[in-house]
Amino acid sequence: MSRLVRILSVLCAVVATLLPLHSYAQMDARSLQRGNNGAMGQGMGTGMPGDPNYMGDGSEEGAVGDTTQTKEKREKRALESYYFNDTVRALYNWQWTIDRDFDRVNISPLDTTLQDWRIDYVFYRKGVGDMALGGLGQSSQPINWFDRRQSSDFIFARSYDAYTARVDNVPFYNCKTPFSNLSYLESGQKRYREEHFELIHTQNIDPSTSANITYRARSTMGQYDWQRTKNHALSLGVAHTGKRYSIHAAYMNNLIDARENGGVVGEWAIADTTFEMPSGVPMRLATAKAENHYRNNAIVIKQAYAIPLQRVTEYDFSLADLSAVYIGHQLEYNTWSKVYTDQRAEYTNIRGHYNPETGKWERVDGLEYYDNWFIDPRKTRDSISERLLSNKFYVQVQPWDRNGVISTIDGGVGIDLHTYSYLRLEDYVAGKVTKDKRTSWYMYGATGGKIKRYADWGVNAKYYPSGYRGGDFSMDGNVVLRAYIRELPLILSGRFKQEFRSPAYWQENLLSNHYMWFNSFDKESETRLEVNFSVPSIALEVGVWQGIMDNMIYYDGSSNIVQHTDIVSLTSLYARKDFRVAGFHFDHRALVQISSDERVLPVPALSAYLSYYYEFWVKRDVLRVQLGLDARYNTSYYAPSYNPALSAFFNQRDVRVGDYPYVDAYLSAKWKRMRILLKYQHLNQGLFGNGEYFQVARYPLNPGMFKIGISWSFYD
Repeated sequence: MSRLVRILSVLCAVVATLLPLHSYAQMDARSLQRGNNGAMGQGMGTGMPGDPNYMGDGSEEGAVGDTTQTKEKREKRALESYYFNDTVRALYNWQWTIDRDFDRVNISPLDTTLQDWRIDYVFYRKGVGDMALGGLGQSSQPINWFDRRQSSDFIFARSYDAYTARVDNVPFYNCKTPFSNLSYLESGQKRYREEHFELIHTQNIDPSTSANITYRARSTMGQYDWQRTKNHALSLGVAHTGKRYSIHAAYMNNLIDARENGGVVGEWAIADTTFEMPSGVPMRLATAKAENHYRNNAIVIKQAYAIPLQRVTEYDFSLADLSAVYIGHQLEYNTWSKVYTDQRAEYTNIRGHYNPETGKWERVDGLEYYDNWFIDPRKTRDSISERLLSNKFYVQVQPWDRNGVISTIDGGVGIDLHTYSYLRLEDYVAGKVTKDKRTSWYMYGATGGKIKRYADWGVNAKYYPSGYRGGDFSMDGNVVLRAYIRELPLILSGRFKQEFRSPAYWQENLLSNHYMWFNSFDKESETRLEVNFSVPSIALEVGVWQGIMDNMIYYDGSSNIVQHTDIVSLTSLYARKDFRVAGFHFDHRALVQISSDERVLPVPALSAYLSYYYEFWVKRDVLRVQLGLDARYNTSYYAPSYNPALSAFFNQRDVRVGDYPYVDAYLSAKWKRMRILLKYQHLNQGLFGNGEYFQVARYPLNPGMFKIGISWSFYD
């Protein structure tokens, strides 16, 4: 806690330094209302709504039409960047992230509404959410397989994607007055407390230049034994989006300290036995004192310069409607490290063996979590690290304008320098660390455009000609079609993706105290088809995914890495429909998944999220309240378990998980600029359900607990 206090002191000092800077506009009440209500700006790419490459056209309900193509003389606005059209500039404030390869940004509104405020675990906000170990800040994995990130970047931190600050999610902001947000949520007794602290401060130095700081700290002392986790993510960003020159620079820092208890000794400890406190539930690694420590530092600098191919006059507000060429460069430096420690210890399962002769469960002593101790038979200290230095040079050609049938033609080349460090057997004697350096270079390109407001399209491809990852290839194409009934859009979108990717380095090379392998795997192949239909005006969405995977790599029941040489297919259907009757809301999300081989790709047949609540004004335009229930459920299946030494989910076939509804009751409110949350999590514990509240095999979700939270936004 003292570390948190020191960090907060530094952050407050930074905020105090930034606050005196003058804002460049006065608050417009109507614009503020539009920004706070989440009006969506349009991005510069091509794709489907909600997709990172979505290019809007101002046709959505309530959107402001884009007028950048008109040639009528008018007064110039202060912000003249080609990234933002009039729809976006009309917002009082907004945020965006950068595209990792192309000269594009992905725009979204600042979230200061009540919509998802009650969902304090961020990984539950998309679709049907993630499967989680239980506590705030711990590992999780999307239930929808098609939402799982397949990047080869430091795979040991992939289970913390919901919490980490990365190049693809670090935010940049544009606000007409300084914007700050402070959030704090806590739950449980001090001994078992969960805490979520969040600080965001951003302000524009001038209309085109902004700076921001985003800090998030999530931690749990742990309802169960040896479960304490601390998760800190910090990002500092500076952006200048001028008429011709733009630059985005960011620094990211992630710190994760996690005690690993290995899960319960048996499901009976949750389903059939009542302990006075959850901390009394026996855990498999509690006496081994297993821990993981992660450290990450990253820097990204991305800049582009526009060269107009037509004469720029005083009538031209930006270069968005002129022929132009954009030349850019991106530099990224990223380093991750992981240290896993434990001590050799045994545990007891008092119901470890069933005796059919007596019809009773018998006690089994002397059990161990790990089968192998290759380096040290008494204790473990596995240390590995990974470093990436990436350089990209790209060119973007805008033949006519950014809203044309062919809006842009993009191309680029990049070179990645990888360094992988870990201890080999001979290193323990020599006292040094082995460093394996790999170099890969690649080419990539894309094009896309739109036909008025009725269609968007885009294709992109990436190829590694030689070197490390030589032969890797990916191709992605998408199209969005729109029709209108009384100016309300009906949207049909589709996407096709083909990818051949090399295994991650650590999937082929690993020497640790518990696991050792030196593999030579073939490239994985994935073919994916997605179709989505949505009617935003009635909150309806239906999506279908079809995936075919060949040479799929996964962790088997012994947590060893293996490759499946046959084809595996996965079919998924997602449906969302929200109903509203006066102040009553009935929100539904459901996901059906069918895998051709559950041993290789296990998924629940049905997963669902239901939210029923009543929303009303206590005092109009002053205090608005939501009162309701959230419930999550999935059918029974052989859910993955989690291996602490590998920081990976593996496919176990010992126990089935599911058929348990997990229900939360909450009251959330927005009083002017302040959001308030009162919540009782796991309301139905001991009331109904089969008693086995697991999403991940062996790892129970939290028992019933009360939460309170507050979020306060400042616009000056």
